[in-house]
Amino acid sequence: MQFHKYHALGNDYLVLDRSSSGKAPSPRHIELICHRNYGLGSDGILYGPLTSRKANFGLRIFNPDGGEAEKSGNGIRIFSRYLFDCGLVKEGVPFTLETKGGVVKCLIGKSAKTITVEMGCVSFDSTVIPVVGKAREVLAETIHILDRDFTFYAATIGNPHCVLPLEEINPELARKYGSAIENHSHFPNRTNVQFLKVLNRNAIQIEIWERGAGYTLASGSSSCAAAAVAHKMGACDNRITVNMPGGVIQVEIAEGFAMTQSGPTTPVGVYEMSDEVVRQKVKCS
Repeated sequence: MQFHKYHALGNDYLVLDRSSSGKAPSPRHIELICHRNYGLGSDGILYGPLTSRKANFGLRIFNPDGGEAEKSGNGIRIFSRYLFDCGLVKEGVPFTLETKGGVVKCLIGKSAKTITVEMGCVSFDSTVIPVVGKAREVLAETIHILDRDFTFYAATIGNPHCVLPLEEINPELARKYGSAIENHSHFPNRTNVQFLKVLNRNAIQIEIWERGAGYTLASGSSSCAAAAVAHKMGACDNRITVNMPGGVIQVEIAEGFAMTQSGPTTPVGVYEMSDEVVRQKVKCS
């Protein structure tokens, strides 16, 4: 089984081309393939291109725990780069991708150094995200996690997010509280988590705990959700530089919280995985 590996600011994905692989791998196989000791190691698998009635191409996104993600900004940029590397799309010519979380519009920049994705609109509606309780916009609510209370905002851009504005953030904070927030009963479908620090009117910093993947160096959808919250709070304008441990993504917010993100991708290599990997009798978690 052949995989093409890319990373987007340290957030790495394996592309599995449907034309050569046939059906998508099972959840058990996904866990093994993505495992950093027993498999190739990655933050997820991108499976496609698929036939779509709504877009030029279809894409399925799988998390390392075997679950399927609705949307991933970094994953979409990486898959766009793969399509470009295969000659299926061209520099400067927009195309569309259908994901479980909706259709996005993509554009390959000069020499594929930057890829821009129109990610769709952020919603704070509890019935859409979803978040338990009465129908409302989930803004500046309190949640108790382990040994402390946090103020949080909930949002969706096709996948769920919980954003926690704080004066100071660090990786240890995300690692300590991320899993408990991801799996909190407030979030029926679990949630991605962003710890947010506003730097100025045009810049924020985030630490990320990704649903189904854990601590993550960078995330496109997380960048959009955190930027939308900073803008909703009135703390930032509509053009925001998002600083993450893995690097920087540029986010622009249009009317109705329509989000556009731009950032780089990097090819890592092509890997031929042994069939013995998926036959291993090991427990990944």
